[in-house]
Amino acid sequence: MFTEQFFDLLLNFGEDWIVKEVTTNLELNEVEIMVDYFPMTEQVKIYDYAPLRRWRHLDTMQFKTFINCRLPRIQLADGKVKTISPPWADKHERHSYLFESAVISLLLVSKNQTQTANLMRCKFDVVNRILHNATTRGLARRKDEEEVFEELSIDEKSFQKGHTYATVLSHPSQERVLEVVKNRTLEACGKLMDQALTAGQQKHIKKISMDMWQAFIAVATEKLPNAEIVHDKFHLIKYLNEAIDKVRKREVKTHEELKHSRYALLKNEANLTAKQRIKFEAIRSANFEVSRAWEARENFKEVFKNASVQESEAIFREWHESVKATGIKEVMKVAEMFRTHLSGVLNAMTSTLSNAMAERLNGKIQLLKSIGRGYRKFENFRSAIIFFYGKLSLFPLN
Repeated sequence: MFTEQFFDLLLNFGEDWIVKEVTTNLELNEVEIMVDYFPMTEQVKIYDYAPLRRWRHLDTMQFKTFINCRLPRIQLADGKVKTISPPWADKHERHSYLFESAVISLLLVSKNQTQTANLMRCKFDVVNRILHNATTRGLARRKDEEEVFEELSIDEKSFQKGHTYATVLSHPSQERVLEVVKNRTLEACGKLMDQALTAGQQKHIKKISMDMWQAFIAVATEKLPNAEIVHDKFHLIKYLNEAIDKVRKREVKTHEELKHSRYALLKNEANLTAKQRIKFEAIRSANFEVSRAWEARENFKEVFKNASVQESEAIFREWHESVKATGIKEVMKVAEMFRTHLSGVLNAMTSTLSNAMAERLNGKIQLLKSIGRGYRKFENFRSAIIFFYGKLSLFPLN
């Protein structure tokens, strides 16, 4: 059915490698290609041959195609024996470069390892191994290039149910993930920086955006000596929103009017529905603490409309004093936290850097979790995130 000459031309492994035999199994729809090594130079002396090995190759029409070969071993000048690597595959793998490239291309489109395995007619473990190997290869290539980064974002992402987190380091302008580690402890964050960046790269960082998680701040201060910390505006408003909701939950026990008012208080005023607006106006006109907590949040937003650090600092201190005057403990706690980390807050007010891109990546990572129906092992989760969102050079160079 298929001839040796056909596959010799099709595979084109080089003049030293010749297709010796082709066997077609019509029942299994499989093609077995036997390849032999015949060196064209007399300088190459064959010592012996390794045991027969089999590699999965790209399908030939509807037939699964396998390459079979006993790789030759040669004796070196120092007496050591070396196995000659085949031109069609990595010597440690059981699939060809072209098969691996096809799997990577399909994965990038489907983002689903199970479906990719089904379409490529191979086991899930094969696809998973290719994904891990491609990620490792891509990270090694990026490390060899040693790119210079000036801005970073660091954020957390839930890994499994409960309080199990992953910490994600990303590059905002390139919109790509640099590294992911399990947990968000001080030790984990330090490991993250060292895995993602060399000592030289760490010194080049000028800004890093983050929330106020203490481990993030401590590691950035230690590892990135020339970087300004920028406390992301999104997270600053989030802290105030959480404070408003805590006040609402406390007051709703004694004020029936506050029931079902959560979204009316937390949404931007311009985005309220007609029903929510009625609820919102009723709450704002009443003398509730939650109304004053809402006003504190809106006043804080005004701080971001100033051009200079000096202006922002002056307005922030006025805002801080006004919050203290309200006596609302939940909002006062947040205001005091902002004051403690004032430099990072002021940097957020005057810098264009934010965690907006990191939050978008978090959304993409969540989609990845949904498609994969969760990840039980962290290493699988990490490799998948970096494979799909690391913008690495993933393909084998053969």
